[in-house]
Amino acid sequence: MKALLQRVTEARVVIAGATVGHIGPGLLVLVCAERGDGEAQADKMLAKILKLRIFSDDLGKMNCSVQDVGGGLLVVSQFTLAADASGGNRPSFTGAAPPDEGRRLYDYFVARARLLHPVVQTGVFGADMQVHLVNDGPVTIPLRMDPGT
Repeated sequence: MKALLQRVTEARVVIAGATVGHIGPGLLVLVCAERGDGEAQADKMLAKILKLRIFSDDLGKMNCSVQDVGGGLLVVSQFTLAADASGGNRPSFTGAAPPDEGRRLYDYFVARARLLHPVVQTGVFGADMQVHLVNDGPVTIPLRMDPGT
């Protein structure tokens, strides 16, 4: 499972002109299920995201988690994180989980996030989305949880 975290002052997802998810300060979480991923990778990824200390403390050091600062999570499915562009100019996405499995793991990840964190908004799996964000810092962190970890 892969994720790209962006610390934001605000972010929103728009589909066909309508905002479907919005947060203030917190994390935009672009998430991709890969072939072979399961609930274990989703659980480990979520645990890491909730505890990752990438928010500033009173001294300006990155010492606080999204939970510590009461920030929101905006979780957006992003199968293109599985892109492999090593073979030419057109990326291959064969490393991404098949759509049904990707949706199942995305829904699982979101449901677990909503159990463990008070502010969770989402995009819509498989939809054509416009993601608007104000990256804070900027701080952008890639994460990966391999199957079997």
